[in-house]
Amino acid sequence: MKLARSHYLLSTVKRAITVLNLVWNLFGEGNDVFKEGEWTKSIEMYTEALSIAEYADSEDICVPTGLLEKLYANRAAAYLNIGLYDQALEDCEKALQLNDGNYKALYRKAKSLKELGRHQEAYEAVAKCSLAVPQDPSVTQLTQDLAKIMGLKIRKAYVRSKVCLNNTETPMGMAVGMPDVKGLPAAVDLAKNPLADTHEFKQACSICFVKTGPGVLDYTLHTEDHKCKKDALLGRFIHSPDKSWKLIRPRPTKTQYVGPYYICKEVAVGKECLYPGHCTFAYCQEEIDVWTLERKGFISRELLFDPFGPSSNVRLTVPKILQEHHGIFMFLCGVCFDHKPRIISKTNKDNPSLCSHPVTKHDFEDHKCLVHILKENTVRYSKIRPLTPYCQLDLCRHEVRYGCVREDECFYAHSLIELKVWMLQHELGITHENIVQEAKKFWNRGAGQSSSWFGPPNLKMMFVCGQCWRHGQLNEADKNKKYCTAKARHTWAKDRRVVLVSSHERKKWTTVRPLPTKKPIPSQFEICMHVTAGKKCQYIGNCTFAHSAEERDLWTYMKENNIPDMDQLYEQWLQSQKPGWGEETSSNSIRENGKQIHMPTDYAEEVAGNHCWLCGKNCNSEKQWQQHITSDKHKDRVFNSEDDQNCWQYRFPTGTFKVCERFLKGTCTEDDLCKLAHGEQELKEWMERREFLLMKLAKARKDHLIAPNDNDFGKYSFLLKDIK
Repeated sequence: MKLARSHYLLSTVKRAITVLNLVWNLFGEGNDVFKEGEWTKSIEMYTEALSIAEYADSEDICVPTGLLEKLYANRAAAYLNIGLYDQALEDCEKALQLNDGNYKALYRKAKSLKELGRHQEAYEAVAKCSLAVPQDPSVTQLTQDLAKIMGLKIRKAYVRSKVCLNNTETPMGMAVGMPDVKGLPAAVDLAKNPLADTHEFKQACSICFVKTGPGVLDYTLHTEDHKCKKDALLGRFIHSPDKSWKLIRPRPTKTQYVGPYYICKEVAVGKECLYPGHCTFAYCQEEIDVWTLERKGFISRELLFDPFGPSSNVRLTVPKILQEHHGIFMFLCGVCFDHKPRIISKTNKDNPSLCSHPVTKHDFEDHKCLVHILKENTVRYSKIRPLTPYCQLDLCRHEVRYGCVREDECFYAHSLIELKVWMLQHELGITHENIVQEAKKFWNRGAGQSSSWFGPPNLKMMFVCGQCWRHGQLNEADKNKKYCTAKARHTWAKDRRVVLVSSHERKKWTTVRPLPTKKPIPSQFEICMHVTAGKKCQYIGNCTFAHSAEERDLWTYMKENNIPDMDQLYEQWLQSQKPGWGEETSSNSIRENGKQIHMPTDYAEEVAGNHCWLCGKNCNSEKQWQQHITSDKHKDRVFNSEDDQNCWQYRFPTGTFKVCERFLKGTCTEDDLCKLAHGEQELKEWMERREFLLMKLAKARKDHLIAPNDNDFGKYSFLLKDIK
């Protein structure tokens, strides 16, 4: 009897040890995958561990309270990272029931409550947390953020923290016992508007937002009920004494300028802008804030009005996305697209079931992926991954800055176009096949009926050869936009084409002269009195009055849409005919002895070849590819990003990572020529910048955009040297 009892006790102890070991192992595995950013897998591990712990309790096997507390707190952290705030809050409460002093659970509870809009409760939770860890910067930051949202007084001036290398979302002290959780990807909370704490926005139109004076900011918003077009974006600071709404114009994209935006110097001193309608400087700080985030890809105008709120009226459609982003949607071979380096291949012309790669010829239907293609000066491809329940409707901050190393496994959108497609799918449930079909319809409709979707609604528009038009012939450009379609094949040049319009009333093609350059541009255009009287205008060469109703309507359209000349009108019209394919389509074609010669890159989008996503360049041979990736221009693109000018405060690193002792003593006379850092802050930024540039280099090497043995990067070569 005693022997049987001993065997029973021994087997019970062994079973208890086995169960406890299993819980601990699952806890450890959950922590490991959490470190790698696999939050869904970590949730599965923690959940299984908690299920086994529940079974153990039913069998009178005691699982340590501390372990259960950690499991709930860690699972809450994982839920937070994928945006499941209700579940995160529930786990925090369970952890706090086991230990009300668990400051990690308190911090995550506060974050969950903040995201759920329960700001008062969040503030109370983070206040308790700050008692336990008063010096933790993340706790302090969250406290200040909540105080600002609630309008409480903040004793210390609020300074927005600079985006750091690892984009730390969870502080080291909050990192569920794992010291390297700080490297986890964090995302821009784009869907909830990153300017929501400091700015407010409103939609308006020319009827309700009326100009009241000569200045560019002299507008008044009328609140009377009317059928508002909502085609203008207004903004203002929430806590500013100035309560007037400012117009936020579309961000200027014609220039290659990548530095910080500035306010127009005339407007800054209260004068009138010298270039109203097409000034590339901002008119107010609100405009600068929106433009800066738009350029970095951190914000979308359509998302400034809380698209997921109860009063949401945002309805994304495929045509609306293509109107804003131009380009086209189509399927490419996914295997080729994911290849290192990237290869662009469509369907095989001879056998549509295969991809167009001349060697591999993958099964196209099984491996196709949706891609948005934008052709400007170069060809840009943006992959649209399938929407899954784990996808987060936010932009990946890592992808924006140096390329996300998690690639397709990342839950966050890797481009603004991918984010909008996900939002469209989230709202309408549309498939990728439907998106391609809708894009084709939109494209064909635009090519066949250009007047219905570009220009004044009552006018049809076309560009024809001016030499042919003088003889009464209507001849447009040929396919390559080099010659007209007449037998004479006149050169298709800027000074040899004219724009014709036809109204629904007259149904007759009429020439439209260039927009008058007289300053200031009149608030509205009038028809010339000579033409009205049925006479010929005596000043036809420089008359600033319209010579037909059609000319007046097109001039008005150009003025309202900031189109300053016929060249830009032509470019935008051309985009409307075939979205994303402007006059640059044939920019690589050259003429030799009067004949048109096509360069290999003319057809880069039609054949399988290596594609550099950094430079947007296709190469159709190994020799061409090696020449490209070893060029100085390409190497410079490896290390440069558009927002560098706004991110760093100090000089570019010199390669000598030490503080200048003479500077500390106030005796350094070399200023910016000094090779040493001028202070600890500059040295710290140099170290951060070096790590950041190394990340960009590592991503480029991973994508085979750098030759294996190439270590010559000019002024960036110091990156490869060890710091002494």
